[in-house]
Amino acid sequence: MLKRMLYTSLVLSSLILAANCSKSKSNTGGGGTTDTTTTPVVLSDKILSSGLTMPWDLVWAPDNTIWFTQKSGIISKVDPANGSVSNLLTISDVVVRGEGGLLGMAFHPSFASNPYLYVVYDYLKGSAYREKVVRYTVSGNSLSSPTIIFDNIIADNNHNGSRLVIVGDKLFVSTGDAVETSYPQDPNSVNGKILRINLDGSIPSDNPVSGNPYWSFGHRNPQGLVYANGILYSSEHGPNNDDEINIIEKGRNYGWPTVMGFCDNSSETAFCSSNNVKEPIKAWTPTIATCGLDYYNNAKIPQWKNSLLLATLKNSRLYQLKLNATFNAVTETNEFYNGKFGRLRDVLVAPTGKVYLCTSNGSDDKIIEISAP
Repeated sequence: MLKRMLYTSLVLSSLILAANCSKSKSNTGGGGTTDTTTTPVVLSDKILSSGLTMPWDLVWAPDNTIWFTQKSGIISKVDPANGSVSNLLTISDVVVRGEGGLLGMAFHPSFASNPYLYVVYDYLKGSAYREKVVRYTVSGNSLSSPTIIFDNIIADNNHNGSRLVIVGDKLFVSTGDAVETSYPQDPNSVNGKILRINLDGSIPSDNPVSGNPYWSFGHRNPQGLVYANGILYSSEHGPNNDDEINIIEKGRNYGWPTVMGFCDNSSETAFCSSNNVKEPIKAWTPTIATCGLDYYNNAKIPQWKNSLLLATLKNSRLYQLKLNATFNAVTETNEFYNGKFGRLRDVLVAPTGKVYLCTSNGSDDKIIEISAP
């Protein structure tokens, strides 16, 4: 009880102070713990950079800067030491429609020998709005030799998914249903899926279905993706109910559009039992607009160890989702920065133990740094 009181007091203190004042999203984690005996630290936050327009994805780069996408088609980097921003490339064929534009990105995990950056964005293929994954070769601040890795994902004004995570030599791509509810349950559609492809765009032989790029299906709009502790976690937007945190498993069905959240009514239960549906580990009704997701396991902020960190749009706050010792259940939920910065699109855990957020307010968007003494 004393520990709980101490934790609450310190969190409240951090919020009062705040009021006054490699990521490819792949994190091998390891060493996760549910130990609650470590004394929490008071958090501080500051605006690192401002004047941005709809940043979408934050990635810790091999040069120890933060690279990020802006939806209009700009790839930029920010120096975490002083907040200075440099624009690196404007992708000319990016087309913004509603939620669509330049979205996720990821560096090759063996960057020294394979200096590649993967991005996913929406564009016009003739008159059709489509989405593709493109690989760039990186040399210093220069990006060249764009190579299409995967194409012909149907895009729409809404529900485009588009997080990228590289695990070993495999690229995971989250795709939305593009506002067509028949796609997620259709194995012949690449929409409403978590795709798994080789880094050259070919389809792995050990995917659930031979010659098919999907790894899991039955998704509505998954906009958060992180690999930690040997587990692939995803955050997914529900309709007016049941935003979700999921553990993504090979070949599993995640239920949309028949199942929303848990299998907790008669029609859902029947569908779940006959369709190998995997239930979420956390769901929210009313929805909070779950977005960027990362995993924290650094001693710098001990109270956040072994936690998923979740950025939210509608609820405009950062969620800490404490995991159990086997990393497959949420044991505690805490909320931070409620409305302080507006809509939060993404969260990045840096190797330094600092955490970075980007806003999605449409003008004068910001990158925020969260740190501890």
